[in-house]
Order: sequence, then C-alpha cells, then structure tokens
Amino acid sequence: MNRVVHFEIQAEKPERAIKFYEDVFGWKIEKWEGSSMEYWVIMTGDKENKEPGINGGLLRRPAKTPPNECGTNAFVCTLVVNDFDASSMKILHAGGIVAMPKFAIPGMAWQGYFIDTEGNTFGIHEPDPNAK
Repeated sequence: MNRVVHFEIQAEKPERAIKFYEDVFGWKIEKWEGSSMEYWVIMTGDKENKEPGINGGLLRRPAKTPPNECGTNAFVCTLVVNDFDASSMKILHAGGIVAMPKFAIPGMAWQGYFIDTEGNTFGIHEPDPNAK
C-alpha cells in the first residue's frame, strides 16, 4: 500500500491536451460517462500485452496556471491507502493541509487531496465499493 496508483493532468483545453498525449505517447483517453464532473480516463499501459502502466485522469483546470518557467502544477499523483481517515490524520499531524476534503467516487473509493509541507498537491484513495 501507499504506492502511486493514479495521476491527474489538469488542462485549460482538455481536447487539446487529449490530442497531445494521444499523439505523443499513444495513450488511450476516453471520457468517463459515469462521472458527475467532466473527466477523462487515461490508460497508459496495455493489459492485453501485460504492459504495466500507472493510469490516470484528465480534467479541466480549476485555477490559473503559474507563469512559464515556474515549475509544475499540472500533474497530481494519488496514493492508495488502507484507511482514508487515519492517513488524513497522519498528513495533518505532519504539517500537511487539506486541499479538497474527502469525497466518494461512487461504487469505487474515497478520495481527497492534500498539500504537503512544500506546497505540492497529492491525493489519497481508499478503495471501497460501498462509497457513495
């Protein structure tokens, strides 16, 4: 547990970003119709050929980007945890802060986002088919 299992790319123009990543890396990107928000699923590996990959998602950028040459803010990694609430308490105790409170991905998991002591955003994900 506690390994990176998902990443997200934020995009001002999702269609442009989708074309870029499909053209450059050959990723398969499809709109997630079951989501309550505009969201695309990114498949980086090939299950048929047993080619591993960390899969991800793409969403419309919720805030402005920093100026060029300022580093990154667009890729967010999510780590799988056994217990969302216990992990959240550890994060807060270590100096992290909540960026987006715990929410259900219905039928899949509990998800939330935090900011570490260096200003980096990351997510935690507790699988739970009963989440709603």
